[in-house]
Amino acid sequence: MRSAFTFNLLASLAAAGLLGWGLLGPSAATEKAVLVPPPAWAPAGTAAASETAVFAGGCFWGVQAVFQHTRGVLNAVSGYSGGARETATYSSIGTGRTGHAEAVEVRYDPKQVSDAQLLQIYFSVAHDPTQLNRQGPDTGTQYRSAIFYNTDSQKQVAERYIAQLDAAQLYPRKIVTQVTPLNAFYPAEAYHQDYATRNPHSAYIRRFDQPKVANLKAVMPALYRETPVLVASAR
Repeated sequence: MRSAFTFNLLASLAAAGLLGWGLLGPSAATEKAVLVPPPAWAPAGTAAASETAVFAGGCFWGVQAVFQHTRGVLNAVSGYSGGARETATYSSIGTGRTGHAEAVEVRYDPKQVSDAQLLQIYFSVAHDPTQLNRQGPDTGTQYRSAIFYNTDSQKQVAERYIAQLDAAQLYPRKIVTQVTPLNAFYPAEAYHQDYATRNPHSAYIRRFDQPKVANLKAVMPALYRETPVLVASAR
């Protein structure tokens, strides 16, 4: 959960002109892209009209924004995976004791973008897969790095890809991303949906999430879309 302390700190830094440079360093430095190769192994394509993948990588605001700007994504919904329905609320998961992770359910057209390409985006720009139970200023198991798979095929490509990236030593530390079955996905409260798009002047969004989208455009321009697909319009 983004604590009141985090919000107040970022607001104070912004007001003092220290958000871009100073105590927290340059804006883009927090969310550096690590351009990784595509998966060496990927399953055969599908004729399905749409497929679904669920990714967790810290605050869902930024992860959602990245996939909303990805070509071929039909919808990207912020929510919770890994715990029970009864505790799938923002106030409950913020304790870090419910088992949930903040996650994003990505529904995509496999004829336009593949599961392998989504994984490449996830590991390159959506988050830092070497941070254990945290991303940036947000800490707790609810901010863990995790891929919740729907099928054995998704499980295999994710596990093989993690092994491939670890072997290539592209990161300063080992990848800690969990690959776990998707038991359920619970959409988050309405005020979390499209949050980065609706709050472009938020100090948190500017500091931690807008650089992710900029990185997607810079390092994977063929997969970038300027106008995001929003939950509000995709429903």
